[in-house]
Amino acid sequence: MIVTGSTSAAAHQELINSLAVRHGLPTIHTFRYSMLSGGLASYGPNTIDIFGRAATYVDRILKGAKPSDLPVQAPTRYELVINLKVAKALNLEIPPTLLATADEVIE
Repeated sequence: MIVTGSTSAAAHQELINSLAVRHGLPTIHTFRYSMLSGGLASYGPNTIDIFGRAATYVDRILKGAKPSDLPVQAPTRYELVINLKVAKALNLEIPPTLLATADEVIE
Protein backbone atom coordinates (compact mmCIF):
# COMPACT_ATOMS: atom_id res chain seq x y z
CA MET A 1 0.00 0.00 0.00
CA ILE A 2 1.39 3.39 -0.96
CA VAL A 3 0.88 5.98 1.78
CA THR A 4 1.14 9.51 0.44
CA GLY A 5 2.97 12.35 2.12
CA SER A 6 -0.26 14.23 2.89
CA THR A 7 -1.02 15.86 6.21
CA SER A 8 -3.97 13.54 6.81
CA ALA A 9 -1.77 10.49 6.26
CA ALA A 10 0.82 11.94 8.66
CA ALA A 11 -1.84 12.65 11.28
CA HIS A 12 -3.15 9.07 11.09
CA GLN A 13 0.09 7.21 10.39
CA GLU A 14 -0.10 5.03 13.50
CA LEU A 15 -3.64 3.92 12.64
CA ILE A 16 -2.72 3.32 9.00
CA ASN A 17 0.33 1.25 9.92
CA SER A 18 -1.41 -0.80 12.61
CA LEU A 19 -4.30 -1.64 10.27
CA ALA A 20 -1.89 -2.48 7.47
CA VAL A 21 0.06 -4.92 9.65
CA ARG A 22 -3.16 -6.42 11.02
CA HIS A 23 -4.38 -7.10 7.49
CA GLY A 24 -0.99 -8.19 6.14
CA LEU A 25 -0.44 -5.20 3.85
CA PRO A 26 3.09 -3.93 3.29
CA THR A 27 3.30 -0.14 3.22
CA ILE A 28 5.69 2.29 1.61
CA HIS A 29 5.76 5.87 2.83
CA THR A 30 7.20 9.16 1.61
CA PHE A 31 9.00 10.17 4.81
CA ARG A 32 11.24 8.23 7.18
CA TYR A 33 9.37 9.32 10.33
CA SER A 34 6.59 6.90 9.32
CA MET A 35 8.96 4.04 10.14
CA LEU A 36 8.77 4.97 13.81
CA SER A 37 5.06 4.14 13.86
CA GLY A 38 5.37 0.80 12.08
CA GLY A 39 5.75 1.41 8.35
CA LEU A 40 7.54 -1.23 6.27
CA ALA A 41 9.57 1.09 4.06
CA SER A 42 9.97 4.70 3.06
CA TYR A 43 11.51 6.30 0.03
CA GLY A 44 11.49 10.04 -0.19
CA PRO A 45 13.39 13.26 0.22
CA ASN A 46 15.70 13.76 3.16
CA THR A 47 13.77 16.28 5.27
CA ILE A 48 16.83 17.48 7.17
CA ASP A 49 18.43 18.44 3.86
CA ILE A 50 15.24 20.22 2.74
CA PHE A 51 14.98 22.26 5.96
CA GLY A 52 18.68 23.09 5.84
CA ARG A 53 18.35 24.45 2.33
CA ALA A 54 15.23 26.40 3.38
CA ALA A 55 17.34 28.10 6.03
CA THR A 56 19.67 29.40 3.31
CA TYR A 57 16.63 30.92 1.57
CA VAL A 58 15.62 32.69 4.79
CA ASP A 59 19.18 33.95 5.17
CA ARG A 60 19.19 35.33 1.63
CA ILE A 61 15.82 37.04 2.14
CA LEU A 62 16.96 38.60 5.42
CA LYS A 63 20.01 39.93 3.57
CA GLY A 64 17.75 41.69 1.05
CA ALA A 65 17.07 39.19 -1.74
CA LYS A 66 13.58 39.28 -3.23
CA PRO A 67 11.77 35.94 -2.76
CA SER A 68 10.55 36.10 -6.35
CA ASP A 69 14.18 36.17 -7.53
CA LEU A 70 15.12 32.95 -5.70
CA PRO A 71 15.05 29.76 -7.79
CA VAL A 72 12.64 26.95 -7.04
CA GLN A 73 14.54 23.94 -5.76
CA ALA A 74 13.68 20.27 -5.84
CA PRO A 75 14.99 17.75 -3.32
CA THR A 76 18.47 16.50 -4.15
CA ARG A 77 18.84 13.73 -1.58
CA TYR A 78 16.43 10.83 -1.30
CA GLU A 79 16.66 8.06 1.26
CA LEU A 80 15.42 4.48 1.50
CA VAL A 81 14.56 3.19 4.97
CA ILE A 82 13.44 -0.40 5.60
CA ASN A 83 11.87 -1.66 8.83
CA LEU A 84 12.85 -5.34 9.28
CA LYS A 85 10.70 -5.65 12.41
CA VAL A 86 7.59 -4.98 10.31
CA ALA A 87 8.88 -7.22 7.50
CA LYS A 88 9.12 -10.11 9.99
CA ALA A 89 5.60 -9.38 11.29
CA LEU A 90 4.33 -9.61 7.68
CA ASN A 91 6.41 -12.74 6.95
CA LEU A 92 8.29 -10.91 4.21
CA GLU A 93 11.87 -11.58 3.25
CA ILE A 94 13.67 -8.47 2.02
CA PRO A 95 16.31 -9.30 -0.61
CA PRO A 96 19.87 -8.71 0.63
CA THR A 97 20.63 -6.50 -2.39
CA LEU A 98 17.77 -4.17 -1.42
CA LEU A 99 18.96 -4.08 2.21
CA ALA A 100 22.47 -3.22 0.97
CA THR A 101 21.18 -0.21 -0.96
CA ALA A 102 19.07 1.11 1.94
CA ASP A 103 20.23 4.25 3.71
CA GLU A 104 18.93 2.88 7.00
CA VAL A 105 17.66 -0.50 8.17
CA ILE A 106 15.57 -0.61 11.35
CA GLU A 107 15.89 -3.92 13.18
